[in-house]
Amino acid sequence: MKKLEYSIIYGVIRPEISERLSVGLVIVNGDKVKVRYSRKKLEAFKLLLSSAEYEFMSKVLHSLSQNGRITSENINYLSRYSNNLIALSPLQVIDLEPSASNEEWLYRQYVSVSSKTQA
Repeated sequence: MKKLEYSIIYGVIRPEISERLSVGLVIVNGDKVKVRYSRKKLEAFKLLLSSAEYEFMSKVLHSLSQNGRITSENINYLSRYSNNLIALSPLQVIDLEPSASNEEWLYRQYVSVSSKTQA
């Protein structure tokens, strides 16, 4: 059975204290890599970063999601050597079959902004 591999994309708010917010997810399924990010969370960075930093972050996320050439090796490299605005977690393996529903579950768990409030 194939296992689902993923990396969480973080927007770094204050690198000196490792304050960050999950903004996207990279899903690896064999040779196929899918990048998905939250536009709502990206919009929140407009309030937290300078205009130039926000534009850079936005362009990087858009580029990652449009670039079909990202590989597992790229993800592992970026998780070790990222810049101060975008960080990736090391590639993780979860004991789930790669499927659209499992990818959606991961996205909801790590990235999605829920409209429900919790007590």
